[in-house]
Amino acid sequence: MKTATLDKKTQAYNQLSHAAFVDPFSFLGPFLDPEDGALRVWMPGADSVELVIEGEERIQLEREDASGFVLKQERDLHFTHYQLAVNWEGTEQLVDDPYQYHTIYAEYDDLHTPKEMYKHMGAQFITLERDGKQISGTRFLVYAPHATACSLVGDFNQWDGRRTPMQRLDYGIWGLFIPNLPEGSQYKFELKGPNGEGLPHKADPWGAYSEQYPSFSSITYDHDRYAWQDDKWQTRPVTEKRKEALSFYELHAGSWRRDDNGDFLNYRELADELIPYLVEMGYSHVELMPVSEHPFYGSWGYQPVGLFAPTSRYGSPDDFKYFVDQCHQAGLGVVLDWVPAHFPSDDHGLANFDGTPLFHDPDPRRGWHQDWNSYIYDLGREHVRRFLVSNALYWFEQFHIDGIRVDAVASMLYLDYSRSHDQWIPNVDGGNENYDAIATLKWMNEEVYKYFPNAMTIAEESTAFPGVSAPTFMGGLGFGFKWNMGWMHDSLSYIQEDPVHRKFHHNTITFPLVYAHSENYVLSLSHDEVVYGKGSIHNKMPGDEWQQTANLRAYLGYMYAQPGKKLNFMGAELGQTAEWNHDDQLQWFLLEFERHQGVQALTRDLNMLYRNEKAMHELDCDPSGFEWRLQDAADASILAHERISEEGERILVISNFTPVPHESFRIGVPNQGRYELLLNTDAAEYNGSDFAVKANIQTESVSSEGLEQSLLISLPPLATVFYKLK
Repeated sequence: MKTATLDKKTQAYNQLSHAAFVDPFSFLGPFLDPEDGALRVWMPGADSVELVIEGEERIQLEREDASGFVLKQERDLHFTHYQLAVNWEGTEQLVDDPYQYHTIYAEYDDLHTPKEMYKHMGAQFITLERDGKQISGTRFLVYAPHATACSLVGDFNQWDGRRTPMQRLDYGIWGLFIPNLPEGSQYKFELKGPNGEGLPHKADPWGAYSEQYPSFSSITYDHDRYAWQDDKWQTRPVTEKRKEALSFYELHAGSWRRDDNGDFLNYRELADELIPYLVEMGYSHVELMPVSEHPFYGSWGYQPVGLFAPTSRYGSPDDFKYFVDQCHQAGLGVVLDWVPAHFPSDDHGLANFDGTPLFHDPDPRRGWHQDWNSYIYDLGREHVRRFLVSNALYWFEQFHIDGIRVDAVASMLYLDYSRSHDQWIPNVDGGNENYDAIATLKWMNEEVYKYFPNAMTIAEESTAFPGVSAPTFMGGLGFGFKWNMGWMHDSLSYIQEDPVHRKFHHNTITFPLVYAHSENYVLSLSHDEVVYGKGSIHNKMPGDEWQQTANLRAYLGYMYAQPGKKLNFMGAELGQTAEWNHDDQLQWFLLEFERHQGVQALTRDLNMLYRNEKAMHELDCDPSGFEWRLQDAADASILAHERISEEGERILVISNFTPVPHESFRIGVPNQGRYELLLNTDAAEYNGSDFAVKANIQTESVSSEGLEQSLLISLPPLATVFYKLK
């Protein structure tokens, strides 16, 4: 019997010394077999260990192994809480032994629901009661079902995987409670693979805070500390977002503006400078390119490793909360780009997390994205689905965000996305639809709107997949909105043509209205249109400098007049001439020039017009809010339509996409009355030509375009004008 016990001990110590022990609660701490004594401690490198019980004399532990110490006494000590005085080469450290806390994980009914998972997984600050004392500390839970061992490593144990083995719990979860661990402690997980092989140290998939290169360590963080001040925003009435004036300013936090040394603004500095600017410019929301932690800055956040952590490049999670908080207090909503389609192969991330392809399909035809050199989430696995849905909910609850723009939805929906015929595997029905991705996106949208009814979910989806923004109960994916990639492509294709050639491409600019109400659309001029040699929006315009700016002003006016919510990438409002560079700031110096001041002033006034006039936004997603007045004047390259509110208010918008002015241009309208000029993109305050236009125009009983009433209008060159029926 003693030999068997000895062999068991020897085996246990051998496994502990190789950081390969799976059941430390059975061997360490006070809950031992009576033959083993009252207490066993594993402390590699310690010279001696003493037991410290409040009100009792210290008791020296006997060395049982090179790193193991044991208390050879009967159990009549009856202690329930103790500490250890560890001697490290003459320096004493008082340690609250983590292996006395066996009850760290219970059968939480809600542990596996997405809404509650992020409150339990990862590093959580909790309080336990022992011997009448409240013991505060950090509980670590990590899912690694195929690992044969897991240790917690960090700055608190010299990153020594032997020191703090974790306990294998239910459902493939490993756990440990570390008492009195200060917030801000660095940590990772040291795992052994299915065959006992060592793996790279892994960051916490659920970690809320991370360090940058070279450590990429997770950092313990307490979500309960920050005191939010946005109660008024959070308790505002639930509104129908389809009827609101939503104007998004897409922002890359590292390159909007830099400080005097060329360094990043942190989240707080960004809030202090950006928010007043966006309020003055009339935007309703800031849309941040991904802020989830990403090791490679040049990925712009689209290769995230820490989905639950705002990148620490710009500050702490509290600093990011401050940014959102200040936005809300100023009346600005916050939308985040969210990347559930793929993840990078960085060693410290999700790739082969427990020595197996835990988060991706091992078959590269489904598990590897060739375009982006990244792994594709295997959405056929329940733990992956729950991980991602939980992450979406986490940002709404813990950071009070108002919406997510889901990246690369098309790549999720289609199994053959960007693949040749022999590089993909059909679904069970032989088709190319990814049923698992479709189900996951539906579930995510249902969960978001169930718990956060004032939220928005927006899909970046570039195909004709039906019902992206239709409710799931109607068979749709359940998104609130979809980016209108077709409008973006067609309108930019048209506007880049020389005005003399535009008459040959007239159907390009009118075609998007055929499907304009097939989804709840956002008209997006995003960062994707100003990178990789595409040039800036301004420099897509033909002609000399004046014509380029005039074209841009006319195009922005046309955009704001079209049905659909609005999104512009930062810099478009300045008429930025250079392609976006993530290693620099915007060309703020351009505002020294009047024509760029004019573009900025026009963008501000368009936002205000869009917000203040119901006809411009209330029926963005309803075909009854739009009527063509003139769509076939190809030779003149003129377009005209009316936007209509629920109460019948009408705004007539006319765009002249040639440099030829028209002193007397007749256009038919269905209503008799007076039309009042609201905005003219050619006006002097926008550095336009200030061609004379009428401030008020009365309808005449002259038929035109099949209508009995008409207007005789003066049209400026390369301009869009807005008139409201009074």
